[in-house]
Amino acid sequence: MDKKIPLLLIEDEPHIAKGLVFNLEEEGYQVTHIESGEQALEELSNNSYALVILDLTLPGIDGLEVCDRLRERGNQIPILMLTARGTEQDRITGLSKGADDYLSKPFNLKEFLLRVAGLLRRTNWQQTRPDNNYYTFGNNQINLETDQAITANGTIQLTELEMKMLQFFFDQEGKVLSRGKLLKQVWGMSPETETRTLDNFIVRLRKYFEIDPTKPRYFRTVRGRGYRFIQEPE
Repeated sequence: MDKKIPLLLIEDEPHIAKGLVFNLEEEGYQVTHIESGEQALEELSNNSYALVILDLTLPGIDGLEVCDRLRERGNQIPILMLTARGTEQDRITGLSKGADDYLSKPFNLKEFLLRVAGLLRRTNWQQTRPDNNYYTFGNNQINLETDQAITANGTIQLTELEMKMLQFFFDQEGKVLSRGKLLKQVWGMSPETETRTLDNFIVRLRKYFEIDPTKPRYFRTVRGRGYRFIQEPE
């Protein structure tokens, strides 16, 4: 018999948790359920899971703080965030903290299960990429297998969203990418969304990879049009 995929569910509402555990186990997953952010951080320090399903509103340490602390530790486990807060800004905040997907309550059970399966497929693809798969520009080297970057600032463990944005820039090298296109491709947001999330990510990439972030050579702003990545600046 195949080993069941282990999932960690962090949800403090018993009736919701009971239903999710039942349906996930019906799909063949092995589910561990805990009810607080403190328990989550301890559990993830001691045990390995394929995916975290994380409620935003928890007693004590909330879901955003759990997500933030995990990413600060360098833990890149996929996180599906669940919340009753369904505004665009709430979604932006959750994703900016390092969540990989975001689902608002109440949600359709079939969609929930599809989101879980989709995140697991994406993670499996990342783990099976070929060895020695690197992307190099300037003095920077990115390992596309481990999501680590070797830069003048040392070795950096990149988040999944940072890697997703970098991969999109690499694939579109030399092209001007509008804000709308980046928001849609990287975050799945409407191109018309008003947010500083994209700008903050660009600032972060420049801090990682540019010799002088105030005078970027690789991640350039094209005034009034968007951003462009250049692998070999003139």
